Amino acid sequence: MANLSPESKAYLEAFNQMPAMHEMDPQSVRNMMAEAPVPELELEPVAKVEDKLIPGYQGEEIKVRIYTPEGEGPFPVFVYYHGGGWVLGDIEISDPSCRVLANKTKHVVVSVDYRLSPEYKFPVPVEDAYAALTWVKENASSLNVSDSNIVVGGDSAGGNLAAALTHMTRDRKGPEISAQVLIYPVTDLSYDTGSYKEFAVGFGLDRKLMIWFGDHYVNNQADTQNVYAAPLRADKLDGLPPAFVITCENDVLRDEGKAYADKLSQSGVPTEYFCQEGIVHGYFTNMAVFPNQIHSAIEKVSNFLR
Repeated sequence: MANLSPESKAYLEAFNQMPAMHEMDPQSVRNMMAEAPVPELELEPVAKVEDKLIPGYQGEEIKVRIYTPEGEGPFPVFVYYHGGGWVLGDIEISDPSCRVLANKTKHVVVSVDYRLSPEYKFPVPVEDAYAALTWVKENASSLNVSDSNIVVGGDSAGGNLAAALTHMTRDRKGPEISAQVLIYPVTDLSYDTGSYKEFAVGFGLDRKLMIWFGDHYVNNQADTQNVYAAPLRADKLDGLPPAFVITCENDVLRDEGKAYADKLSQSGVPTEYFCQEGIVHGYFTNMAVFPNQIHSAIEKVSNFLR
């Protein structure tokens, strides 16, 4: 039997009453999510929160939300990419967590609304992510941040984008990244690890749903071998920034997250790894159900960044 916390059990009970998303088209799933009741949350106040439109890939505009904590600055900066399988989600879903992240880590957090698949398939989301990173570097002074202390991170598909960016910036000699924080990241698209078998059905993000996400993101089989889509496929991980990798015990993505942390470590990249016991995929942006686990994880992120 899976080791499930009371919060995870409550979450899964609600999740498993929804229609099977992998049998629906993306827009229908988005509509269903938009119509779901939004839990009443008291949002943590941040000194300043501002939305901006910035140039994304090929000059198309994308939105960012900038969270500035109390203090003088220039601050270190954390560029954050939300989850949702590259198909769902936006900067609203990660808003409660990004507020805590800014306050707890004393980083300016720039949350990025990259464009979604299948309307914008690979590599558009990761190129949007790279464009946002470049924009942060170029606008460091107006953001009151240090251009030499840029962290990238995200959850799930956002963790995948953050991991891919570290390869991209190294390959392109782009903005230097000082650290990466990968929260239950997608690192591969082969769907065949032990945790994929163990949590294939009934644990929220199940195997069929993850395949549905991947199929909407990539164009063809060749993309699944591309390092910018599947960072675990990389031969060379040396020279990447220090990493903190968080996984969930009851998650199809657990084993590939651990495998990526191990591979980084074996390549000489300073790496910390933490597996959140009793928890299921998606907890980090679900403040209504998992507030204690989110605060605890952000405390660990803060210690890592210090």
